[in-house]
Amino acid sequence: MKKLYILLLVQLICVAAMAQSKLEQDKQAIRALAGYYKVTFNYAETFAPDTAYKFHPRYHSWGYEWAVIEEDSPKKIVIQHLLVVGDSMVIKHWREDWQYEEPTMLAFDQGNTWKKVKLKPAEVKGRWVQKVFQVDDSPRYESIGTWVHVDGRHQWQSETDSPLPRREFTKRSDYNVLRRGNRVYLTPEGWMFEQDNKKIVRSATGDKLLAQEKGYEEFTKADEKEFAYAKEWWGSQKGYWADVRKVWDDVFAKNTTLKLNQKVDGKILFEKLFELGDQSVKEKWDSAKNKQEAEKAIKAHLAS
Repeated sequence: MKKLYILLLVQLICVAAMAQSKLEQDKQAIRALAGYYKVTFNYAETFAPDTAYKFHPRYHSWGYEWAVIEEDSPKKIVIQHLLVVGDSMVIKHWREDWQYEEPTMLAFDQGNTWKKVKLKPAEVKGRWVQKVFQVDDSPRYESIGTWVHVDGRHQWQSETDSPLPRREFTKRSDYNVLRRGNRVYLTPEGWMFEQDNKKIVRSATGDKLLAQEKGYEEFTKADEKEFAYAKEWWGSQKGYWADVRKVWDDVFAKNTTLKLNQKVDGKILFEKLFELGDQSVKEKWDSAKNKQEAEKAIKAHLAS
């Protein structure tokens, strides 16, 4: 009996060690997404069930992007993306929060509306939720998947609904949901964000497929010298945006359904928060003032 007990104990220790090793592999892969990059964006529609459908032109763009880790805790890694335009312009871009075994998610419905859903323990065990946020830190989409490390390949995959992509939401109204098939994997030069997307028309009668799309966003390591101004700019702005995130965290915690108005008083929310960020730096606001002003702006856009 004593030998059996010792054997079981050793097996449990080995299993725990392997699990810890897998978790650390996951975290190392997520951390590897941060860095200095040249990003190329390539998208093309590939299929439509309606033979009369006219495929939209292919999309190609590129830019420089700095992805910086803002938080690295045992079960959460926050990466902020900053788009660099020339030598003296920086745009706070999207943000991704990676949370391990997260029990809730915000699921996109349609019409700028998200609903909080609870996940079962079996659904979250060993898995990571990637939470993607807009430039103003409002929600974009959240999805869950498992990091896989095999044959030297490090990959995470998921599927989820989201609003229209930024490249199309001001140009198209023939669909209202993008069902994203996301694959994130590391490459020798950086990492790839590969997508197999479905453009969905969602109505009271259900979902209808309009078209399918293939996408590649390739992050290739770039010279750090290209990002000197971005470092300076983010150094002055990051305190303000940390406070904005705290305001949003409170909003997310208090609401099971979140609906946002696109424009209030003729302005989009990101315009207001960006202006407040510049004002905060200029007038040297403290954290309390940052939160107070951000909360007013955000609450004005929350639909009752």
